[in-house]
Amino acid sequence: MYSGGPKEVTAHLGRMGRKVPKGENSIEHLLDVIQEYDQSEFGVNALAEFCLTGLKPRKLAAEGISTVSSIPPTPVGPGGEDFDHSLRSQHSKSPWSGAQFTPSRRPRKDQSGKSQNPPRYGPEIVMGTPTPLSSISVYTVNEADYLSPAQRASATGAPGVGINALGHRGKFANSYAAEVWVLMRRNFTNIWRTPELFLSRLMVLTVMGFLMATMFIKPKDNTQGITNRLSFFIFTVCVFFFSSNDAVPAFIQERFIFIRETSHNAYRASAYVVAGVITYLPFLLLQSAAYALITWWAIGLHGQFVYFLVMLYASLLSTNSFVVFISSIVPNFILGYAAVIAFTALFFLFCGYFVDSHSIPQGWKWMNTVSTMKYPYEGLLMNEFGGTRNFSSNPPLDGNAILENLTISVVKDRKWRMVLYLLGWAVFYRVLFYLVLRFASKNKRK
Repeated sequence: MYSGGPKEVTAHLGRMGRKVPKGENSIEHLLDVIQEYDQSEFGVNALAEFCLTGLKPRKLAAEGISTVSSIPPTPVGPGGEDFDHSLRSQHSKSPWSGAQFTPSRRPRKDQSGKSQNPPRYGPEIVMGTPTPLSSISVYTVNEADYLSPAQRASATGAPGVGINALGHRGKFANSYAAEVWVLMRRNFTNIWRTPELFLSRLMVLTVMGFLMATMFIKPKDNTQGITNRLSFFIFTVCVFFFSSNDAVPAFIQERFIFIRETSHNAYRASAYVVAGVITYLPFLLLQSAAYALITWWAIGLHGQFVYFLVMLYASLLSTNSFVVFISSIVPNFILGYAAVIAFTALFFLFCGYFVDSHSIPQGWKWMNTVSTMKYPYEGLLMNEFGGTRNFSSNPPLDGNAILENLTISVVKDRKWRMVLYLLGWAVFYRVLFYLVLRFASKNKRK
């Protein structure tokens, strides 16, 4: 059906009359075209003849999948004779160039030039030609193909093997664990081949960590030192949330592949979501650890280092889940960037830094609840100022007094609730992402 280099696929499809849509991968589009003809009454033989002879295949109905028809096709060529006067594709260097792909379309002639038998039409290919499922074009879909293995077993009395006459499984070919493992392996391979996204974010957090460590190094125990600590924490929260915006194009670029594979039950949407989460867990932890190790001792922070690291890690998990969810509902990455930046700015406004949570107008208090920046901001301040340590001698201020002035709880164990709330939002956005994939994604590409 095609023999040539990957760069020649676009020109091959253009000569066929199936131009590649803007922004779509040419090889993916070629696979779509092959699938459409494979499920039509013409079969893939039309594509093979075009590759060998240059004869354009007949157009499908509305450039889409044509249903199986019992009406015989019109004979190709004048009077059913061999078509030997068309231009052959210059890019066709198939090893099958000397073989007959459709011998049934070439009628035999006697010495008088008359056909001994009328032309027969069929999609059969000479034995040995490596074209899978070539008989699909003459297969008639029946109701039994849409039955589950259990329903088919109850209807026929035979054990349901879940495979129809086309050789396709009724549900999924692999177990759930196998799907997750295969998708994880592919994700790790993609990261290894294109590490720019991971390394760019790691570099941003590393550079910002050194910048913050040198900017707020060893703040003094006075009012200016308290201000420096507050500035460090709010800026840290902003860096972690805004640094995840570069993940917007990730799913948008994979959307066509996801729709293609799930439309054929290659894997479940939930397996795709779970594999994505597990894949990025170690990378997000490494990014959080790099920033935490650089800033903790250089600035001389107080509280628990483990809590500081866990909260930064949970922040990356939640913002990554939010960005992935937004990327699943926008048509392109330009709108995705605009939506993510707008929502992140709103979360920043209502996190409690500019206006404390008790002073926010009643009609906007719900924004303080849904703001995912609120929880790391308050949790990090609880970890830093919680207790009776004096942070200023003139005027005398201990940690609990500072938290009370900021209308933040001084309950000792409440800071761990902030971590749980943040992880809850991460799970919530992943569930929304799954629902969009499961119910809102079209199973046919445009």
